[in-house]
Amino acid sequence: MAPPVSEFERRLQELDGEIKRLELEYMQFQTGRLAKLPWESRKRVEALVKQYDRMHIQNTAERFRFEGLQSRFSAFCERWERDLKMRELGRPALRGRVGTAPSSATPAAPVMPRERVAAADTGGPARPDVVALRDPEAEPEKLHALYEKLSEARRQTGDADVPFERFREVVRAQVSKHSKEGVEVSFRVGVQDGRVVFTAKPKTGTNDE
Repeated sequence: MAPPVSEFERRLQELDGEIKRLELEYMQFQTGRLAKLPWESRKRVEALVKQYDRMHIQNTAERFRFEGLQSRFSAFCERWERDLKMRELGRPALRGRVGTAPSSATPAAPVMPRERVAAADTGGPARPDVVALRDPEAEPEKLHALYEKLSEARRQTGDADVPFERFREVVRAQVSKHSKEGVEVSFRVGVQDGRVVFTAKPKTGTNDE
């Protein structure tokens, strides 16, 4: 029998839902389906994050879950501010920043094709960025750093950003596939021949930097 869900855990589930809703609304704005930036939704999430941050969370699992949500919201706000700055500078708006491609496009395959998320290839991407992960859930800062590197590479090639939840599931799967006995998995992000290359392999300590 599953243990009962605490009141604070229910609050965290609601916060998770609010962040997902905000990300969706922002993606709709970026793709032209929403006329205005979702400032009210952002303020609502921001108020909840600040409220919970002031609380003393005794349960370690709940504290960890909240910190992960807090880090995710912080990364989202940073992308939002970057977009606003680009608009102020008169640069073209980037579509699909926090979601899938515009609604007119129907995805027929995973956002990150399997051939791009495999054991390191022989040539490797040029000048790759490397992030090593052992447990994505316990290392939210590293996970978000890797997400930012991938998003930046996709922007360079004109590709839409990958939704964070889908990205996290891909990373979890690769860690589960490649990690053995707690060994870290090195994720490399690069651009090669105009395409984003995203690879994963067990870290050996001699060939990952």
